[in-house]
Amino acid sequence: MHAFDVLGDPVRRRILELLGQAERSSGDVVEVIGREFGIGQPAVSMQLRVLRESGFATVRAEGRRRVYAIDSAPLAEVDAWLHPFRRFWEQRLDALGTELRRGRRE
Repeated sequence: MHAFDVLGDPVRRRILELLGQAERSSGDVVEVIGREFGIGQPAVSMQLRVLRESGFATVRAEGRRRVYAIDSAPLAEVDAWLHPFRRFWEQRLDALGTELRRGRRE
C-alpha cells in the first residue's frame, strides 16, 4: 500500500498522531479511537494491522499486551515527496514569523 493511501484514512492518521506522542498499547489505541470515531476493537485492530504491514508502525509484546510505536521510515518517503512543494508555503511562514517578531518589538 502506498504511503498516501495509508495516510488518506482519518482513523489511521489519528492513530499515527497518538503513536507520535508516545508508544501505546493496543488497548489504549482502541480506547481513544473508539471514543473519537465510534468504532470497535475489530475495526481499530484492522487499522493497526494496516499501519504495521505498511511499515508505519511496529509492535512488540510486553506480556499479554501489544505495544505499538511509530516507524518513521515511511514518513521520510512522504517528506521527500513533499519537498518540491515546500516553496509554496515556507516563504509565507517565514514572512509570518517576521511579522510576529516585529509585533513583539513594538
